Amino acid sequence: MKIGILTSGGDAPGMNAAIRAVVRTALYRGAEVFGIKRGFSGLLSGDIVPLGSMSVADILHRGGTILQSARCLEFKTPEGQAKAKQQLENLGLNGLVIIGGDGSFRGAQILNKMGFQTVGIPGTIDNDIGCTDYSIGFDTAVNTVLDAMNKIRDTASSHNRIYVIEVMGKNAGFIAVAAGLTGGAEAVLIPEVHYDLEAIATQIIKNIERGKSHSILLVAEGLFGDPNSFEHSSAFKVGNYISLRTGTDTRITILGHLQRGGTPTFFDRKIATLMGAKAVELLLNGETEKMVGFTQNQIQVYDLDDAIGSKKTVSAHELELVSIMANI
Repeated sequence: MKIGILTSGGDAPGMNAAIRAVVRTALYRGAEVFGIKRGFSGLLSGDIVPLGSMSVADILHRGGTILQSARCLEFKTPEGQAKAKQQLENLGLNGLVIIGGDGSFRGAQILNKMGFQTVGIPGTIDNDIGCTDYSIGFDTAVNTVLDAMNKIRDTASSHNRIYVIEVMGKNAGFIAVAAGLTGGAEAVLIPEVHYDLEAIATQIIKNIERGKSHSILLVAEGLFGDPNSFEHSSAFKVGNYISLRTGTDTRITILGHLQRGGTPTFFDRKIATLMGAKAVELLLNGETEKMVGFTQNQIQVYDLDDAIGSKKTVSAHELELVSIMANI
């Protein structure tokens, strides 16, 4: 059997661990593996290379993806999909492992309808994929935010300042909530939940009156405004309001793509390795249009339709605990 593998959408720490697991599991089981570079864009252009055991040596600890990633509007067209099918047929590929998020999985469904076996592995720091408690990269991204919070808290306490930290999450607040709960943020503002800036400002004033010298607010980039615009970022809007309302020196930090890079944590390496090995097992057993998830502390298999169709929601209890832990 000939198996292809590609990474699509935003990169996430741990993708390389998944690539390594796919390649070495497939080789162990007697299959050939081909790496498709730059996602669906590389599939259309034929940027496809054979992968051997040494091709994935010394990548377990590296962030990003050795196969690289790119957006591909052409693949969304009938002409682009026909070209993709031709490339797969030229190489004689039987199955594909696709690592990415919702958009990547929709691409997997398209290829499946063309007659190719596909298995998806959730790889996104946003952790917004259904049918899995954790996606590859989320744990590392949250730890990156925590490290930044720890360092910022040092200077915030030294100067009696409020810091507003913007984290990734255009449509999802999972990073903000996880980091806010475990990093001791005074407030977390995310796109999914209605926020009240006046109430937050009032609480900060109360905290100051009872002797609290500094505060950290976490804001998901998609709260409002354009996540790609520095001047009109959500953090600046929140920071300006809080500064005017409280009269306290307020500073803004936008972590941006720092959250995507770095050495993957133990947890991301572990689930990536388990998911990669399981994906190969599914393809060799004739399974298709599946996603490998991690739920109830173990690897589980779901239909791609269920993974794409299910809406994953932020824990309201965890969001409430952020405020209770920081403001009592």
